[in-house]
Amino acid sequence: MTPHQRAHLIREWRGLPEPPPKPDRQTTAAAMIDKVMASLGLRERLRQEEVLRAWQEIVGDFIASHAAPQRLDKGVLIVQVLQPTMHYELDRVWKPQILQKMKDRFGTRVVKEIRFRIG
Repeated sequence: MTPHQRAHLIREWRGLPEPPPKPDRQTTAAAMIDKVMASLGLRERLRQEEVLRAWQEIVGDFIASHAAPQRLDKGVLIVQVLQPTMHYELDRVWKPQILQKMKDRFGTRVVKEIRFRIG
């Protein structure tokens, strides 16, 4: 009999109230991985990779062949555009639609703004 079991039996025999149960501190592996990734700063890096990979699917083949995302920095997606006319078209016409698709797919906190750069 362990000392813990012995103390429990004596408390029960004497009619003493039970101590409150200890809180359950078990966590799932997924929760621990999320916590470790956040502490290492890797969560943002994974989200950036997801956004960059989804670019062609979101904008289509034509736009993807003329513009490529470079990085995601604090919610701002930087996209490199090959031609000034395509830059104008993306910035003035397509930007709200692309941004809305990004927000729908990744949430409003991941991609807050899109900036197009000629290069």
